[in-house]
Amino acid sequence: MIVANRLPVDRVKLPDGTLGWRKSPGGLVTALEPVMRSNQGAWVGWPGTAGEEADPFVDDGLSLVPIAMSEQEVREFYEGFSNGTLWPLYHDVVAKPEFHREWWDSYVTVNRRFANRAAEVASEGATVWIQDYQLQLVPQMLRDLRPDLRIGFFLHIPFPPGELFQQLPWRRQILEGLLGADLVGFQLNGAAQNFVRLVRQRVGHKTHRDTVYLPDGRTVQATAFPISIDTNGFEELARSQSVAERATQIRAALGNPKRVLLGIDRLDYTKGIYPRLRAYSELVKDGHFDVNDSVFVQVATPSRERVEQYRVLRDDIDRLVGRINGDLGRIGKPVISYMHSSFPRHEMAALYRAADIMVVTPFRDGMNLVAKEYVACRFDNDGALVLSEFAGAANEMRQAWLINPYDINGMKATILEAAQSDDKERSRRMKAMRKTVIDNDVAKWANKFLESLTQLRPNHTKPVRPARLS
Repeated sequence: MIVANRLPVDRVKLPDGTLGWRKSPGGLVTALEPVMRSNQGAWVGWPGTAGEEADPFVDDGLSLVPIAMSEQEVREFYEGFSNGTLWPLYHDVVAKPEFHREWWDSYVTVNRRFANRAAEVASEGATVWIQDYQLQLVPQMLRDLRPDLRIGFFLHIPFPPGELFQQLPWRRQILEGLLGADLVGFQLNGAAQNFVRLVRQRVGHKTHRDTVYLPDGRTVQATAFPISIDTNGFEELARSQSVAERATQIRAALGNPKRVLLGIDRLDYTKGIYPRLRAYSELVKDGHFDVNDSVFVQVATPSRERVEQYRVLRDDIDRLVGRINGDLGRIGKPVISYMHSSFPRHEMAALYRAADIMVVTPFRDGMNLVAKEYVACRFDNDGALVLSEFAGAANEMRQAWLINPYDINGMKATILEAAQSDDKERSRRMKAMRKTVIDNDVAKWANKFLESLTQLRPNHTKPVRPARLS
């Protein structure tokens, strides 16, 4: 069973005007779908619409169990505590987190609703895999209800050092919530070490390396499992004739420049979009790039648009792009080709194929799968990746041109170095990164986590209540 904030399907309007479901395009769904099918799995999650009550249903062979949320809970649990408190705190306080007691109360309420529903529908001795920062209380709540279950948890975003985490008024409750899992997975070893250290200091349990020893004799293991992408799927798409033709069309629409630089991000303050565009504009102003033969394409996918910080960021980026293009662009030759929009996977693959240089500059990122997607699509071993050293992906892809996104001069120098590198140097780096992404795809990530969880807890006790899907 998967327990996640969102279901793997989205509510959509069908051609006949009725409402239906469409599978989400995310890599997590792609990775876990075959595991779910082969094990008669169920997925517990929110449908994405406030106030919507829906019964469990089967979609394309997957058993889906919707969880309802009120408009107030969406504001307080999701937009509030999850994305106004935890998100900035876990991303090195790039933005100031807010601590509101009513937000916390909603977080507890919604987490309990998820735990109760999972306890109702899980079969005896089932494996339950809980996903991400929105549901950090669910592991212990679920264990209290169903001690027979094998419980895993994976955090997709960074886990902060103690100096930051300890600001959280409910720090002990979060740690104890996570300790309900048998296995707690993180993107990086450093995050797992942060967690174990905090458990020792703040909860008082004995620890040794990656293991926490609980008073009841149970152990919890905290380990890094770096997430990846559907590498084969992206490469097959990139090799297709339709993507090749679209990539050619994109370059033609841009005026067939000598050099295309690309950024693709959710519009989020952690992604470092503002300094990235500033750095490139200064390279143009300094004469290193010319608008006649170079262009920077920036795609900013809309995100959390009801949250004030995100609305402010959008306005800031809009003004910056307008100023750069007004000061340095020419008729039909913008410095920045900016799109505030989301694109299907096919268009993303075409953009990856069209770009000579991918620029990924988050201030902090758990992994950053865009960087891996770009590498997967460069089957000719060409192209250059400029990557923030504060993205989890930098830990695996050391052959990228690594930058500090807080150092604009350093970023400028590195982008210029990547642009001026020869074909041999680019190919050497790309081959090494492609090997990493091919050898460690998202299916391997899922299998490795589930195998580790099975080995940790091979035996089960009797459940405290019968399981049913109703």
